[in-house]
Amino acid sequence: MPLTSYLYPFLAIVLWAGNVIVSKLAASAISPVAITFYRLVLLLVLMSPFVLKPLWNNRALIRRHWWKLALSGLLAMAVFQSLSYRAAESTTATNMAIVTALIPLLTALLSVAILGEAVTLGMAGGGALSFLGLLYLVGQGDISAALRGGVHLGDALMLLAALSYALYGVLLKRWKMNVPAWQAIYMQAIAALVFMLPQFLMLEPGTAALDARTLPLIGYSGIGSSILLSFLWIEGVKKLGPSRCSIFINLLPVLTALFAIAWLNESMHAYHAIGGGVSLIGVLLTQIVQRPLFGTRRLPASRI
Repeated sequence: MPLTSYLYPFLAIVLWAGNVIVSKLAASAISPVAITFYRLVLLLVLMSPFVLKPLWNNRALIRRHWWKLALSGLLAMAVFQSLSYRAAESTTATNMAIVTALIPLLTALLSVAILGEAVTLGMAGGGALSFLGLLYLVGQGDISAALRGGVHLGDALMLLAALSYALYGVLLKRWKMNVPAWQAIYMQAIAALVFMLPQFLMLEPGTAALDARTLPLIGYSGIGSSILLSFLWIEGVKKLGPSRCSIFINLLPVLTALFAIAWLNESMHAYHAIGGGVSLIGVLLTQIVQRPLFGTRRLPASRI
């Protein structure tokens, strides 16, 4: 495998880490609803000249899968993004990245329930490790404090966002739509925009301002973390396969922490390294150890 092939998922994760930093910067500059809405508008404007004609030619297939594309857009582009921006208001960029890196684990667990996949030793052991690591992280080094006080709002919102994205991935695997990737992204963006529009119209004046502070954030969100990131990830999956690419998500907390220290003046504490490290080891176990826990494979659930 050419080494250059690995640049695609790596650069995608670099852009993803940058998006976490943008989320933190946006928390004090613009409403989460507004930046989610604007990034979708920008994505659609930039993609329309290239996608509309092939999309029209493929309208019969799109019509058959429209509700699946709509639900996918709701989960990945509306719920995940808006919850991420909301979480940034009350947690650190490093915490956000560590929770986001749990997506492969959450995907594996949801695959058991939705796809009927077998519970593996990696899921059981890795899931327990990741949960303990997350408790250590949110308790700032004291698991008992996390159990007594519960998860902080920002971390809880980020966990819900990660769960939403994991469900998106599982449903895509279950449905196996044959819609070309860019057309699927475009239709998902339209669905997400329709969902966000009523919330955007109800925003208070001043929370959705377009100015010198917010425009670069929207530009990065719409171009860098929506179009470029998607392109790099799609190409990476084509060249390396989804399993190899998913391992690169484990780099997200490391890169985000470095960016947060450099640009946000966030402090790196021992509980970040220990809790995050334990959680990521759990995620790796989930991906690597595929031996069934009970020695048998469940029958696949009926297709929706």
